[in-house]
Amino acid sequence: MKLIPIGVAAVMFLGCINPNLTSDHPRMPERGVCAHRGASHTHPENTRAALQAAVRLGAQMIEFDLAFSKDKRIVLMHDQTLDRTTNGKGKVSDWNLADLAKLDAGSWKGKEFEGEGIPTFEEVLDIMPDNIWLNIHLKGGIELAQEAARLISLKGRLHQAFLACGNDAASAARAIEPRIKICNMERQSNTLDYVNQTISSNREFIQLLGKGEVDPDHTAVLKENGIRINYCCTNDPLVLVELFSSGVEFPLVDRLEMMLNEADKLGIPRSR
Repeated sequence: MKLIPIGVAAVMFLGCINPNLTSDHPRMPERGVCAHRGASHTHPENTRAALQAAVRLGAQMIEFDLAFSKDKRIVLMHDQTLDRTTNGKGKVSDWNLADLAKLDAGSWKGKEFEGEGIPTFEEVLDIMPDNIWLNIHLKGGIELAQEAARLISLKGRLHQAFLACGNDAASAARAIEPRIKICNMERQSNTLDYVNQTISSNREFIQLLGKGEVDPDHTAVLKENGIRINYCCTNDPLVLVELFSSGVEFPLVDRLEMMLNEADKLGIPRSR
């Protein structure tokens, strides 16, 4: 009988419990720049074009928004209505997916994006690389959280995808998939109370919100508890440097290329 070294056996055993502990998945970025709605400064937000541009530039994390169509299909959309970013009108939830798919979600940003459509969540999961964080902001409640968690698990993205949501949605998602990662958005702020609530609720990420200042004591406590630290939002290179210095790991930005250039100066490797 061939003996398996103790260390290998332990990894195999743990892998049976949690597939994310196996070597099948790449090492995820420790810190970097989060592309807010994709490369949204230069591309139409929450589209395949914006997400793929963020990947090409080497973003370490990409944030995008999810909403339900009328027939309960998940699409990428930030606003409750279609008016700002498409040639459609009215609430997203009043349109079936087949009709949403006919809309132009690119021309508002520039003629070169004419015909860019509204992607489904499933389509996006199929094209994203597996070595960057996927910051998934839910624009809906319990039912959306449940279906998003189901798809993340089905597509093998549990190691990199996390839901940015409040407590009710988080509980619903974990009832479907206990391994789903959560970014606490219940009390999005920059306070010790928010930090402590994130720790006590067993979240993997927090999203701080402020005016460019973060208390290093807060980030130290978060790191001691294994919680990764996002921040919304900045497009100021000087603020970006200060945020990293204060312990923030993933600032959300719109001006992606400029901010990645600043991160380069700090020795933060781009995702490739």
